[in-house]
Amino acid sequence: MRTVPQFTTTGPVKPQYEVEFIEHQTGLDPACSVIWMHGLGADGHDFEPIVPQLGLAPGMAVRFLFPHAPMRPITVNGGMVMRGWYDIANLPLDPETVLQEDRAGLEESAQMVRDLVEQERRRGIPPENIFLAGFSQGGAVALFLGLRFEEKLAGIIALSTYLPVHSRAGTEFSAASRCTPIFMGHGTEDPLIPVHLGNRGGELLSGLGYDVQWHSYPMPHSVHPQEILDIAGFMKANLPRAG
Repeated sequence: MRTVPQFTTTGPVKPQYEVEFIEHQTGLDPACSVIWMHGLGADGHDFEPIVPQLGLAPGMAVRFLFPHAPMRPITVNGGMVMRGWYDIANLPLDPETVLQEDRAGLEESAQMVRDLVEQERRRGIPPENIFLAGFSQGGAVALFLGLRFEEKLAGIIALSTYLPVHSRAGTEFSAASRCTPIFMGHGTEDPLIPVHLGNRGGELLSGLGYDVQWHSYPMPHSVHPQEILDIAGFMKANLPRAG
């Protein structure tokens, strides 16, 4: 396990946690990186198995970083302390439920991930060759930061999630983010984050001119084998410099 030192940044929030993460490389001298955030209650090990499943070509050297979210009490789970990128006060189980969002927690975790992006820049990988990926809560963080990041990224991969702070869509997004392609995948039988929430975010972003690839799969709150293949195709299409 590795820890990222706290960089001096211009972001509005300085995280109170150091970023711990797991690192994998698919080849020597990687030309690109993927920063992949797990869902609530999991940790960075959760998506380690996806690396070989993506079937990336040997010449496509990629560095994967799987950070661990900090431990924090989660209101919807009775205040139980677990790994989470931000607090969740309620779950939107139907279209009428209004999601109560922890903006401060989102900003703090986004700053933690920004530190990882800056680390990769210092290691020679520019933001345009960095993907932000995440599942559920992790996907929300990927969208939150990626849409506000001041430079184009290789792409945003948002799985089984929703567009956080959607009421501010467009007003807080960076101009550079309009050039960042977005992959969104969601299960049609998702009982935790209903597919209509994910689709709403995708449609909103498409309406703002973003290049959004929306995919739905016959699954609950999980990852589908076809989804993994589609993610691999998305990565290969958006990393020409990586082979």
